[in-house]
Amino acid sequence: MKLVVAVVQDQDSNRLSTALMKSNFRATKLASTGGFLKSGNTTFMIGTEDTRVDKALEVINQSCRSREQMVAPVSPMGGNADSYIPYPVEVEVGGATVFVLPIEQFHQF
Repeated sequence: MKLVVAVVQDQDSNRLSTALMKSNFRATKLASTGGFLKSGNTTFMIGTEDTRVDKALEVINQSCRSREQMVAPVSPMGGNADSYIPYPVEVEVGGATVFVLPIEQFHQF
């Protein structure tokens, strides 16, 4: 048995949740916050048999898209903030960060 942990952007959360249900995967959704952009994410925890891991990864890959987003950089620590003019920077966001972990035991009470 494996635990698939997928961190996805909130914009992809509903699409992934629906796709997982259609493919007979049960998942627990947790609200999370990204460290880089400090924006909302959703973390999915999916317990599945070893033989279905590839299918879970396929569903995640098809449901989560990367996209370009403009962000304003944060003022640098320490320097004079009066002379700092933040220019928006385009960064790639979205997609999914996925971890596949081995599970020794599973209990449902």
